[in-house]
Amino acid sequence: MLQTMIVGSLPRPTWLAQPGQIYAQWRLEGDTLSEGQDDAVLLAIDDQEEARLSILTDGEQRRRHYIWGFCEGLEGIDYSRMVKIQTRGNRYGVMVDAARVVGPLRRARPTMLSALQFLRHHTDKPVKVTLPGPMTTADTLADEHYGSRRALAMDLAKLLNEEACELADNGCDIVQFDEPCFNIYLDEVEEWGISALERAAQGVRSKTAVHICYGYGIGPVLQWKTKNTDWTHYNRTLPLLRTSTIGQISVECAASGVDPSVLALAKGKDLMVGVIDVGTEEIETPETVAARIRIALQYVAPDNLFPSTDCGLAPRSRAAARGKMKALEAGAALVRSELARG
Repeated sequence: MLQTMIVGSLPRPTWLAQPGQIYAQWRLEGDTLSEGQDDAVLLAIDDQEEARLSILTDGEQRRRHYIWGFCEGLEGIDYSRMVKIQTRGNRYGVMVDAARVVGPLRRARPTMLSALQFLRHHTDKPVKVTLPGPMTTADTLADEHYGSRRALAMDLAKLLNEEACELADNGCDIVQFDEPCFNIYLDEVEEWGISALERAAQGVRSKTAVHICYGYGIGPVLQWKTKNTDWTHYNRTLPLLRTSTIGQISVECAASGVDPSVLALAKGKDLMVGVIDVGTEEIETPETVAARIRIALQYVAPDNLFPSTDCGLAPRSRAAARGKMKALEAGAALVRSELARG
């Protein structure tokens, strides 16, 4: 019961990249960079195992960005001349650098397989690999070829499916697709977003998951959260996902205004429930985490509840990330003991 894991990312060591950045600027090059990334993954594994988390990731230590880590392995995308675009429905009021889609997309090689094999080699625990979801990936690129976000997303879904199947066939226990756009483009989620996600997960012989959050714990996102008054997005997406082929759903509950009762709309699915706020350096007490888990248990069966972080921990300090992971597991352990006592 109550197996713990993080959503995906952890802070990068300061010798590898500038801290607190979503888009990593590497401080190493060539073979030295590869060696440094290996070392960073080993540290990420050690931190998660020291915290006694149940399911591990590699902390996304090899990726400049959670989306670019996959897209940089595709043909048809030009990173040599980036352009500024609005993403996420301009929710956060910022323009971002975007690579240009200049031709048909093609996956010429695996992008995450060697990283999975390295992770698998260095832990006996179940492991998870995160991939960007097709809708969110399409929203992050500047399309100069397909003519519609739906067409681009559907082609991305096919390529993500190739990657996901390969990961599952090589020992990945959970393949997770990150779809924060599912909290933004609600009509499109219903029209084609679920279909694109299911296409990405088609035939994957491991557990599949989708992560839906309100964004990293960074300035523009935190500013939006303080002003937002509508937290009903899950009311539309969770019923759709409940009847989908996706096995597990990851939702943000700790730092948002989401009413936890909405979790009941996904009854029967495994739910990763965010009980750790990733937007602050403050480390929760185990008692705070346990209280959040108890609330979630009013709507989710213990065997279906996976306590987690709200989103990735990449923007946080390594000390805060370590502390939050330990609090996550310690809080879950308190509730496990209570459940065992009946």
